[in-house]
Amino acid sequence: MAVTLTINGKRRTFDVPPEMPLLWLLRDVAQLTGTKFGCAAGLCGACSVLVDGVRMFGCQTPAGDAQGKSITTIEGLAEQPLGKALMTAWNEVDVVQCGYCQPGQIIAAAALLKDNAKPDDNAIDAGMSGNICRCGTYPRIRTAIRRAAAIHAGEKA
Repeated sequence: MAVTLTINGKRRTFDVPPEMPLLWLLRDVAQLTGTKFGCAAGLCGACSVLVDGVRMFGCQTPAGDAQGKSITTIEGLAEQPLGKALMTAWNEVDVVQCGYCQPGQIIAAAALLKDNAKPDDNAIDAGMSGNICRCGTYPRIRTAIRRAAAIHAGEKA
């Protein structure tokens, strides 16, 4: 069976069953390995991608359910102004410790900032809920989100 998806702005057709998890299509078939495998149960957020701008867990989303929708992975987000602001902030704040969860964290932060350009701490905590960092970099993630919001808005540091 064929599944046709728009991934990072490019329409592509894959010969996979529609029930294949989007995570495995992205990583194993499309070779977009920035999206990470974590728990396979939708509990950790490492597999986060944007589907029509909404954060979804790739391990829990059948590829067929994403047909006709726009999928953005960490690779595609890196090319967008908001993604660039997030990655700049992540580097400035030195968020990364082991780094494994960070693509999913950045995807979740992008979804948050698309809905709320100036989130307070409560909004950040709610928006990032479902993304786990085993290294415990949550305070730096929160700081980086506030910094990315300022960068994206064109504010001075």
